[in-house]
Amino acid sequence: MSGSGGKGRRSLRGRGATPPKEMRPYHPAAKKAAKTAGTVSGGAQSARRPSGGARRGDAAHENVLGRNPVLECLRQRVPATTLFVAVGTENDERLTEAVQLAAEAGISIQEVPRTDLDRMSTGGVHQGVALQIPPFRYSHPDELLDRTRGSARPPLVVALDNITDPRNLGAVIRSVAAFGGDGVLIPERRSASVTAVAWRTSAGAAARVPVAKATNMTRTLKSWQKSGFQVAGLDAGGETSIDDLDVAVDPLVLVVGSEGKGLSRLVRETCDRVVNIPMAGEMESLNASVAAGVVLAEVARQRRAL
Repeated sequence: MSGSGGKGRRSLRGRGATPPKEMRPYHPAAKKAAKTAGTVSGGAQSARRPSGGARRGDAAHENVLGRNPVLECLRQRVPATTLFVAVGTENDERLTEAVQLAAEAGISIQEVPRTDLDRMSTGGVHQGVALQIPPFRYSHPDELLDRTRGSARPPLVVALDNITDPRNLGAVIRSVAAFGGDGVLIPERRSASVTAVAWRTSAGAAARVPVAKATNMTRTLKSWQKSGFQVAGLDAGGETSIDDLDVAVDPLVLVVGSEGKGLSRLVRETCDRVVNIPMAGEMESLNASVAAGVVLAEVARQRRAL
């Protein structure tokens, strides 16, 4: 008996895993998601793929890849513009929750060919899902300074010098929010930026705490000193213990150096005083963000005692 010559092969191919209900155009869950998100009919926008498919986007945008990182970003309400899901992606609880959270947040959901995500990830493992994060809006140092002038309490700003790990930046932002600080100052170059990792580590505080970029950190600190701020550097080799910190109740900029490099020379020379945290053993040290939290807690304690 003669065969089909391969003509029936296409009909035997599987169609892949069933997509999440929120991405099936005529499913009630998809219509509900579309109504919530204000997207096109069908919720997932699979019928309206933008010309050219998913692109890497603007260089300032960031693409978060993988189901766990994407879901964590959405849970922490990291601002995002688009959730990309590859066609035929196998569904699981993480993907279902990610689509639901994106719809509730009004984030565009687009079903795209897997090859588009491959190009977007530039070799990374995307697991069929990616989240596009828009560029963070940084403040100007003058904006941050103006923000502190209307406060009834002494201003408190944390400046980061030689901090290149975004997790440290995110943790510092979170501590600044927790202890009543007014903002964070970072250098424009050679510094961690507010990436998705920093957003997640801040536990949402990055939405409330302004982050300013200084073109020249030393010059900015000197300018703030002229405006009445005391500048205290935090460094393991500092000559003053935080137990003797006498400027906590003044308008204050706390400058945090990295665990390895400490404060840069010019920044250290600019500080009114350089403080250290007494440790139980000579070989012990603290992560930069943890050290910042310790000093911020001491500053908050002294201010409550007024």
